[in-house]
Amino acid sequence: MQESTESLRVSITLDVRGFDCPMPVLKTKLALRALATGEVLRVLATDPMAVVDLRAYCAKTGHELLGWSGDAELEFLIRKGGVPG
Repeated sequence: MQESTESLRVSITLDVRGFDCPMPVLKTKLALRALATGEVLRVLATDPMAVVDLRAYCAKTGHELLGWSGDAELEFLIRKGGVPG
């Protein structure tokens, strides 16, 4: 992960561990709607497809995937872009 939670101010942590596709992306979308542009969402997930799904979601919607780490338990940091949820 390029930036860690220690160097960023995380606004919300979303725990979607135990949820499979498509729930991690759907819950991430809802959580991002609650944030202002530029705020950071931390997502905790266990679904290995979350890496592919969240990368695609961020690329499609204009949010910035700052990075991710982990194997069995994944951590993502997403900065809200200037687009609606």
